[in-house]
Amino acid sequence: MDGVPRVPEQRRPVSSAAAAKAADAEKAATALRFGVLGPVRAWRGEEQLATGSPQQRALLAALLLREGRTATAAELIDALWGEEPPSQALAAVRTYASRLRKVLDAGVLVSESGGYAVRGLPEGALDLAVAQELATEAEKARGAGDLCQAREVLGRALALWDGEVLAGVPGPYAEAQRVRLEEWRLQLLESRLDMDLEQGCHAEAVSELTALTAEHPLRERLRELLMLALYRSGRQAEALAVYADTRRLLADELGVDPRPGLRELQQRILQADPGLAEPSAPVAEPVATLVRPAQLPATVPDFTGRSAFVRELSEVLASASGTEGRVMAVSALAGIGGVGKTTLAVHVAHQSRAAFPDGQLYVDLQGAGPRAAEPETVLGSFLRALGTADSAIPDSLQERAALYRSLLDGRRVLVLLDNAKDAAQVRPLLPGTEGCTALVTSRVRMVDLAGAHLVDLDVMSPDEALALFTKIVGEERVASEREAALDVVAACGFLPLAIRIAASRLAARRTWTVSVLAAKLADERRRLDELQAGDLAVKATFELGYGALEPAQARAFRLLGLADGPDISLAAAAAVLDLPVEDTEDLLEALVDTSLLESAAPGRYRYHDLVRLYARACAERDEWPPSERDAALSRLLDFYLATTARVYAIEHPGDRLTDDLEPTRYPGLRFTEGTAALDWLYTEAGQLLACVRQAAGTERLRRAVDLLWAAKDLTESGANSHQYEMTARATCEATRAAGHERAEGRARTVLSDVLLVSGRIQPAEREARVAMELAGSARDATAVSWVANNRGLICLHEGRFAEGKVFFDQALGGLRAAGNRPFEATVLGNLSRAHLGMGNIAKAVEMAQHGLAVHTEIGRTVRLANGHFALGVALTRAGRYSEALSRFSDALGIFNDHRQRLWEGVTHFRIAEVHAADRRPAQAAQHAEQALALGCIGGDRMRGNVLTLLGSSLAALGQADRAQACWREALNLYEQNGAAEADEVRALLTSAAAA
Repeated sequence: MDGVPRVPEQRRPVSSAAAAKAADAEKAATALRFGVLGPVRAWRGEEQLATGSPQQRALLAALLLREGRTATAAELIDALWGEEPPSQALAAVRTYASRLRKVLDAGVLVSESGGYAVRGLPEGALDLAVAQELATEAEKARGAGDLCQAREVLGRALALWDGEVLAGVPGPYAEAQRVRLEEWRLQLLESRLDMDLEQGCHAEAVSELTALTAEHPLRERLRELLMLALYRSGRQAEALAVYADTRRLLADELGVDPRPGLRELQQRILQADPGLAEPSAPVAEPVATLVRPAQLPATVPDFTGRSAFVRELSEVLASASGTEGRVMAVSALAGIGGVGKTTLAVHVAHQSRAAFPDGQLYVDLQGAGPRAAEPETVLGSFLRALGTADSAIPDSLQERAALYRSLLDGRRVLVLLDNAKDAAQVRPLLPGTEGCTALVTSRVRMVDLAGAHLVDLDVMSPDEALALFTKIVGEERVASEREAALDVVAACGFLPLAIRIAASRLAARRTWTVSVLAAKLADERRRLDELQAGDLAVKATFELGYGALEPAQARAFRLLGLADGPDISLAAAAAVLDLPVEDTEDLLEALVDTSLLESAAPGRYRYHDLVRLYARACAERDEWPPSERDAALSRLLDFYLATTARVYAIEHPGDRLTDDLEPTRYPGLRFTEGTAALDWLYTEAGQLLACVRQAAGTERLRRAVDLLWAAKDLTESGANSHQYEMTARATCEATRAAGHERAEGRARTVLSDVLLVSGRIQPAEREARVAMELAGSARDATAVSWVANNRGLICLHEGRFAEGKVFFDQALGGLRAAGNRPFEATVLGNLSRAHLGMGNIAKAVEMAQHGLAVHTEIGRTVRLANGHFALGVALTRAGRYSEALSRFSDALGIFNDHRQRLWEGVTHFRIAEVHAADRRPAQAAQHAEQALALGCIGGDRMRGNVLTLLGSSLAALGQADRAQACWREALNLYEQNGAAEADEVRALLTSAAAA
C-alpha cells in the first residue's frame, strides 16, 4: 500500500464570520475535549462530562463529525432516526441541544440558520482530528523515507481508538460513520503493518496479523501481509497454507477467486523469489568517477571497497571546487596504522582531478615517526612546485604561508597532506581561498582543526576484505578455498595492511594453499610475526604509535589489552588500571586520539583485534613486575563479581545466594534502582562472560564460577543463552581439571539450569546428578538446594510427579534452614505443579497461593512474576479461567519489566491454553503467535507445544491448511527430540487428512 490512508474527507471551509466567532469562543473552550473514536465522551480538563441519553450523544456526535459546519434540523432528525422519526422529533432535537449547552462551555454549541453547530474548539480537542493530523504526519515521514518516525506516529494515531467507534450511539448516521471510520482504521493498521515488514519486523507482525485475519477473514490485504510475514520468518509452508485457506474461504463465502496481488504473491513464494526475502531498499546512485591530479602518488591498481567513504569525500571535494567553492580541510582518514588512510585519500584525489585543473599538491608529513616534517620545509617545497623561484621564497613560516595562500588565490588546487602529526602542523599548509581543498590523513582525530570535515576510517567489511585478498592472490586459488580465505581475512582483523601482507606472502609462494596460510595465522601468539612481507609489517606500524605514548598512556594501553571481550566500559577499565574513573577517562581518550583505541560508544572502548594482540605482546615485554598483569585481571573479575552480585540482590531481594559467593577485594558499582542495574547487566553480558572464560585455568576460577552463577538471569532472558552455555561448559571442564569439587558442583548446577531452559531434559538430568553428588560431598548447602529444585523440574518435564515432589521437599528443607524465603516461595510454585500432575488440584492451588503470598510480601521482583505464573497454571487446571488470565497478565507485566523474554513467551503460551480451553480460538491463536515470536523456556520441545496449540486454534477458525502446516512443524520438532507428544500430533494430522 502506498502512503498512509486518509480518512474520507468531509471538511468544507469555514466562513470568515464563523472563524471570527470561533476565535472569540476559543478561550472559553480551551479545556474541552471530545472523543468519538469509541464511546461519545466529553471532558473538561480531566473531568468527564455527562453527555446524556444515547440520542443526545448521537446529536453531539453528528455535530462533532461535521467539524464546525452547521447541521440543519432536518439533517439532524434524519441522522438520529432515519426514515421513521417520532412525531415530536424536532422538539426532541431542541431538548437535546438545550441539555448539551448546559453541560458544555458557553458559545460551543451554537444555533445558526435553523440548525446547530459545534464551534470554537481548539486544536487537538477532538480525537478524530488528532488522528487525521497524525496520519498526515506519518504519510509525510514515510514519503521522506523515515519509516521509524512514520510507524511511531501511526501507532499514536491508532492508539486513539478506544473500542467501537460511536459505541452505543443509535441512528443511521452513526452506523454509516462507524463503517467509514472502522474502514479507515483498518487501512491505517495495514499501512503500519506494511511498514513493520519493510523494517524487518516479520516475526512480531505474525501474531497481530493472525488475530486480525481471524477477526476480518475476508480482508485480502491482511492475508497478503500475513503470508509475507510468515515467509520472511522462514515459515513458507504456513504462508502457502494461508493462501489455500483464503482461496477456499472466498470461494465458499463469495464465490470469487483471490485478487491478482494475492495470487502473484503465492507464485513468488512457490518460486522462492529472492525479492521477497528482505524489504526493498532504494538503489544507491552511482558515484561519479572523477579524474586524477598530477602530483599525487600512483593509486593502487587493486583498490577495493570503501564506496561509502569514496562517495562522501568526493562530494566534499566537489563542493569545494564548485562555483560557490569553499575551503574544506578533511581529516577524513583518521584511524589506526594500516587501515588504509593514504590509499583511500590518494584514490579519492585521483578521482577528483578534473575538479582541480590548476594543480594537485602532495606531501608525507611523517607525523607517525620520531621526526615529523616541519611546516616551513613543506611550504618551501609547495612554493617551488607552484613555480616560485628559490630566491623568491621567504625565510619565515608566516611569510611562506602568506605567499602560499596568495599564489593559490583564484586557483583550483587540491592539497593532500598525508600522515599528519597534529592540527598545529597542518594549519599553515591549508589553502585560504575558495576553489581549493585540503585532504588530511592522520592517526589523530583533528577535532581542533577549525572547519574540518571529520571522518573516522574503520577496517574493511568482510566482503571488502575478501575481495581485496582475492584481487592480490587470484580468483582461482581463492575460489576453491573460500572458507579458508574468510579465516585469513578474519585473522587479519579485516585490516587492509594486514590483508595485503598476508595475500602478498601467499601470492609469492605458489606451493602454499590458502589453508596453510590460515593455519599459520590461527596461532595468536605468532600472528603479528607472520604479518610481515618485505618492508611491510603490521607490528612496525603499531610500534610507531606505541613509541609516542607517555608512560601512563603506555601502561593503560598494555593492561587494557589483557582483558578479553568485545569492548570494555570506563568503570571496568578503571578497575583494570586501579585508577579513579576521571583519570582513566583522560588516558583512554588520549589513546582514542592516537587511534590505538576505538571509542565504541560513550563510555565504552575497544581494540582492533591485531592492536589487542600487539598490546598483549607489549604487556608481556614491558609490564613490570609481571605479577601486575594477573593483578589487573583479578581486579576486573572482582569488579564484575561485586557488581553482578548487587544486580542479583536488587532483582532477587532477600535471596541468600549473594551471602555465599566468593569474597572480592575490588569494589563494584552501586545502583539506586532496578532499571539501571538491569541495563548494566545486559550491556556488560558479553564482557562479563568473557571474563569468566578467561579465568578458567587460573587461581581466579572459583570467583569466575560464582560470577557465572550470580549472572544466571542472562540465560532465562534468552538474550545471551548460547554464549552463557559455552561459558558454563568451559567452567565445568576447568573446575574438573583443577579438582575444585565445590566450584565444579556449582558450575554443573549452572549448566543444568541452562539445559533446562533450552528444553534438553536428558543432558540436564545428567549434569544435575553429578552436581548433586559434588555439592553434597563439598557440603555446599546452597548448591544442593538449587540442584534439588532443578531435579524436581526435570521430573515434572518427564511426568515423574511423585519423584519431583521428593526433590522439591528436599530443596524446601535446605532453603528454610538457610532462611532463603524468596527461593522457598519459588519452589512452592514448582511443588504446586507436582501436585497438579498427581491430580491434587486443590492442594496445587493452595501451594501456589502460599508461594505468591510470600513473593507479594517481598515486593515486585521477577520472582513475583513466577508466583503469579504458578498460580495461573493451577487455576487453569481448576477451570477458573478468568482468575488464571488475571494472574498471567500480572506475570507478563513483571517479566517484561525485568526483560525475561523467554518467560514472557511461555506466559503467552499459557494464556493461549486458557483461551483454547474456554473456546476462544482467535485469542488463543494470537497469544500462541506471540509465544512463537518471543521464544519460550523449554526450547524446541516447548516450541512444538506452542505450534500444536496454534494448529488446533487455527483449525477451529477454519484455517485447515495452515493448521496442518503447524502440526507438521511440531511433529518434526518432537521427533528430533524424541518427545512422546509426537503421537498426539500424528493423530491430529491423520484426523485432518481424513476430514
